[in-house]
Amino acid sequence: MQKRLLITISLNIIITVSQVIGGIISGSMALLSDAMHNFSDVISLIISYIANKLANEKEQTIDKTFGYKRAEIVAALINATILIVLSFIMIYEAFYRFNHPKIVKDNWIIYLSILSIVLNILSVLILRAGAQNNLNIKSTYVNLLSDVFTSFIVLIGGLFIKYYHWYFIDPLLSLIIAGYLLYVSWDILKESMQIIMQFAPKDIDISEVEKAILELPSVKNMHHVHLWRLNDNDLRLEAHIEFNKDIRLSEFDEICERIENLLQEKFRINHTYIQPEWKRDDPKIYIIPDR
Repeated sequence: MQKRLLITISLNIIITVSQVIGGIISGSMALLSDAMHNFSDVISLIISYIANKLANEKEQTIDKTFGYKRAEIVAALINATILIVLSFIMIYEAFYRFNHPKIVKDNWIIYLSILSIVLNILSVLILRAGAQNNLNIKSTYVNLLSDVFTSFIVLIGGLFIKYYHWYFIDPLLSLIIAGYLLYVSWDILKESMQIIMQFAPKDIDISEVEKAILELPSVKNMHHVHLWRLNDNDLRLEAHIEFNKDIRLSEFDEICERIENLLQEKFRINHTYIQPEWKRDDPKIYIIPDR
């Protein structure tokens, strides 16, 4: 995956440099907006590359017990934030251009948007496989996919400018690109924030988890529950399990193993932390505020 990221970084540097030069020469705001979008992708790809390298190569240590497992989630958050900020800048510049119209050179828009479409499609195909199970790669993949869309819009706009001289299309395209960027970035920003804030996954019902565990022998109740995602593939649960009799440690080991297998198979929870209890005087509710 790291080699694929390096290839896409190189492709997007080519796109960005050519669009910046072409945007300045042609006077096209749409082309410069697309260049800004592609520049954000270069930054995103570099961040993604570093994060992927940290997450996969840096080992867990005594002072970093989780290692760098959340590096890619932080990268996804940064990527989405960059796109949202750039979108608002583009919106501001588009309204400025509406009030200060400018004639643009259409051929530069057409040729460079075609170049961007071709290279971005190639980048999308390179990263497609890794985007299925990795939020960091997914955020980068979505960025590149949106580049194909925005470059196609710029191409259509360039053709309208060339054949109909509709110069208002240029800032209008910037608004469309900015709106699309806001739309595709929001979900990634929200999901990465939910992981960082350790929110429980929406697709898992804690009451269903409890119901499954209570079917095991000797288990009386489950309380003081925390359920969270460490990253895309690492789902964790910790809870207090009260037993209805004073079981031996060997019995607890057997039940604990059954709980772990149950949670893995039914709910994809691959790490569990169980605290056994018997007649302990504490609140028997799901969520207990940490003290």
